[in-house]
Amino acid sequence: MRLSQNMMYQNNLNSILDSQQDVNKAMQQVNTQKRVLTASDDPSAMARALLYTDRIQTNEQYTKNLTMLKGRLDTQEGVLDNIKDSLTRALTLTVQAGNGSLVDVDRASLSEELSAIKTAVHDLMNAKTEDGRYIFSGYQDNTEAYSYNSTQQRYQYNGDQGQHKIKVAEGVEIKSSDNGFDVFESVNTRLNVASNTATVSGSVVSSDVYVTKQGPFDEFHKANYNPDPTAPAGSNTFSLVLTAGTPNTYTLQQGATVLATGSYEENHIEVAGMEFSFTGSAPAQIDFDLEAPEKDNVLNMLDDLVAALNDPTLSEKDYRQVLADSMIGIDNAKNRVSQIQSGLGGRLNTATRITDANADLDINNKIAKAELVELDMAEAITELTKHETALQASQATFGRLSNLSLLDYIR
Repeated sequence: MRLSQNMMYQNNLNSILDSQQDVNKAMQQVNTQKRVLTASDDPSAMARALLYTDRIQTNEQYTKNLTMLKGRLDTQEGVLDNIKDSLTRALTLTVQAGNGSLVDVDRASLSEELSAIKTAVHDLMNAKTEDGRYIFSGYQDNTEAYSYNSTQQRYQYNGDQGQHKIKVAEGVEIKSSDNGFDVFESVNTRLNVASNTATVSGSVVSSDVYVTKQGPFDEFHKANYNPDPTAPAGSNTFSLVLTAGTPNTYTLQQGATVLATGSYEENHIEVAGMEFSFTGSAPAQIDFDLEAPEKDNVLNMLDDLVAALNDPTLSEKDYRQVLADSMIGIDNAKNRVSQIQSGLGGRLNTATRITDANADLDINNKIAKAELVELDMAEAITELTKHETALQASQATFGRLSNLSLLDYIR
């Protein structure tokens, strides 16, 4: 085969260009610190590296979500701490209000401080997140959680029972807030009779009934109250039957079922935590109903307490009942806040553990990706030096071959 001048030049040029391309690729690998520059370099490694890239990016989003979650839970915990402190102070003032030596001026002073506490608690229950959304409104977080209904003269909840969640790991979502219905509306009020004025028959012309010992009454209520809404009328009606004698006796019963018996001397009977006072004599029957267990928010409890402190016409018995309602209601509200805080603590601990797990996973994903596509610098520099040497050799060879002439050998 004859070697023409053009073929010789073309072959040398191709060799130089190939060497230059190898040098450029090696330099690009060193500069980017990546072994695989394009998918054609190593299709399998590139495909797997893209999967790891997706995992790394997803993990970065989970990290951002965890930061947001912790911020919101910390904010809510701070709000609940302040509410609990306010309720603790309100409970102390309620105990002080039971001091029999207080005069109207003293009660007015307590009322003023309790009103300030009520306002502060109301503001805290309407607290917002960093982006201006109401913490305790559930999914209705653009709506104020609590407002005062002037028609009903009660504080009402305006949100729903929704709970926001934030995804922090694959298949893991954590609640980022608690709705006001669960936190503030699920507070049990004091168990009581339906009315302090009893229904009388026989020789008794009037009677009142008050709960004076809450512990025994709670046991009586829980043992005998019928919560079935389909129960027949009178299922929660009880009777105190008075019998004349020496001494006079009473029987506490429901229908034909006798629940307690005893004797009495004056028109005053204490039984099952209740105190009956009546006008008249035996034989007679005093009927009363048990009130259904109820739930309410602490704002209404504080409002009723403030109203009682400012009402000089309230009888001593009714005043004591309001104090008893307030003490139990406020204490239950405080305990409910503590329960929610316990749940918050558990969520924060879970978020911390997931943060650590995500950090470990992120490191593993980056190491796996690096092993697939990143560069061994020592090997890369050696490869670059090899290609540069080959390029220099090709350039030198081309220079010598291009200067050859037949006349050099005919001398």
